[in-house]
Amino acid sequence: MTDPAPVIQSLFAGLPIFMLHLGSATAAWALALALYVWITPHREFALIREGNMAAAVSFGGAAIGLALPLAFCLAASVNVWDVLIWGSVTLILQLIAFRAVDLLIGNLSKRIEENEVAAATFLAMTKIALACLNAAAVAG
Repeated sequence: MTDPAPVIQSLFAGLPIFMLHLGSATAAWALALALYVWITPHREFALIREGNMAAAVSFGGAAIGLALPLAFCLAASVNVWDVLIWGSVTLILQLIAFRAVDLLIGNLSKRIEENEVAAATFLAMTKIALACLNAAAVAG
């Protein structure tokens, strides 16, 4: 059996940096989600509490769409500022995706409020696709 001391020393040396980066990324993600909820015309949480599947699909797509680029940025980041700056870019791109899908299919918020899962699914997949491209560009 090998000596675990170097691993434990590495853990203690890296844990503060890990916690700072993870905490910053999580805070950026939560703030971006809060801003997304504030900016979108419909009330995601109220609709989800009422059992609106379209709102859940749409908001889930936003959550993944915001987290994915942050995760790639976190993996390649030099410092916390990378994560915070790219988190802002990610939010802007997610809002653009919402507006673009709204222009394509029309009345997106109303459709989500009326529980149209097809519209919400298209929105969520667009958000996730954009997040994949954004994540690759960040990691590039």
